[in-house]
Amino acid sequence: MYDLIAVGGGAAGFYGAIHVALANPSLKVAILEQSKQVLGKVRISGGGRCNVTHAEFNPAELTKAYPRGQKELRGPFNHYQPRHTIDFFESRGIKLKVEEDGRMFPVSDSSQTIIDCFMDCVKTSGIELIKNTPVIKISPLEDPTGEGAWEVQTQSRSFICKNLLVATGNSQRMWNILKTLGHRVIDPVPSLFTFNIKDERIDGLQGLSTPARIELVSRELPGKRISEVIKTTSKRSEGLMAEGPLLITHWGMSGPAVLKLSSWGARLLHDYNYRFRIRVNWLPDYHQHGMYSFLEKVKDVEGKRTVYRTCPVEIPRRLWGKLVLSTGITPEQKWAELTKKQLQSLAGQLTASEFLVEGKSTFKEEFVTAGGVDLKEVNFKTYESKLHRGLYFAGEVLNIDAITGGYNFQNAWTGAYMAAHAITSEEK
Repeated sequence: MYDLIAVGGGAAGFYGAIHVALANPSLKVAILEQSKQVLGKVRISGGGRCNVTHAEFNPAELTKAYPRGQKELRGPFNHYQPRHTIDFFESRGIKLKVEEDGRMFPVSDSSQTIIDCFMDCVKTSGIELIKNTPVIKISPLEDPTGEGAWEVQTQSRSFICKNLLVATGNSQRMWNILKTLGHRVIDPVPSLFTFNIKDERIDGLQGLSTPARIELVSRELPGKRISEVIKTTSKRSEGLMAEGPLLITHWGMSGPAVLKLSSWGARLLHDYNYRFRIRVNWLPDYHQHGMYSFLEKVKDVEGKRTVYRTCPVEIPRRLWGKLVLSTGITPEQKWAELTKKQLQSLAGQLTASEFLVEGKSTFKEEFVTAGGVDLKEVNFKTYESKLHRGLYFAGEVLNIDAITGGYNFQNAWTGAYMAAHAITSEEK
């Protein structure tokens, strides 16, 4: 009989198994992985550099990166947070670095460094790594001592264990198995995705990045306001809004601002079938009326110069040119020639450009979903199921997800550690 079987050979499964083995080397531990490859998301994260965690060490602030799981993670992050993750890797000779946006990577800039660390831990700890072994059924048992136990059935054989850590990520097969055990699973929908937009104002600007504020305005029809109350940050708001760098791509818009909006609005945008309107403020420090007043002053000062070639605000010149032309201002028109209506239109394009989003695209290979095991059915002091003793969860199998930036991995590390700590505390 195994003391622990971790189902899922990803970040959470490895981390949980390793911490159980480190805390009590006498325990018999195994990792079951359905495919021939392990640590797939670790390998591709951060463009192959592995965005290990985020340099936010205040638990209250850290939880704000989680549209789902914010309340539940406050306690766990007080016990295990990025500082502990850094200590774990540095104690194994892996230095991490912080980039300007707070993301943390191994100094080597290679995910293989993290993979090698995990594989070495598995080898030296005597953890069995069993690949090509899909789980098809999980059943609670009574072992001879009267303690609870689990039978894990795969296509080729069965395993018996005292404790079971489910860390299978967004696996529909596992969610279906958990439903047979009485667990409620929130249906998954995509969480991190980019916006498909066809619009002359951004056509040909691929690769351009600039700070912006994005607001969800309505569904397809202009002027149809959103009435739902959306939780955008730690407080409730009547709008869904995000601010940060916006990247123009071949298919539309991406970048941190778009990804934040897609994460916080995952369920609503799914209900909209990914067809809706957004409003973009290319100059977040200005509102439309204030921008109009500013442009009036520019008109007075730069009257003899052409509007198209004179960019008085801090946005990329190519974008300025597109926005100017979209108002009907000609390339030869001078500032002094602008009418009040043209000034108002330009102020609107700079601070309140509306775009129709017609579909989504997956953000790189980092597929993240909103959905999973209902958080009400989990004890977040231990990450143990409230329905079954000895059944633990970690990572994206739970209805927890985060914005991009290393937060999803931190959720995996924290949950796996908390489960491992609970398991080894009971064994002592």
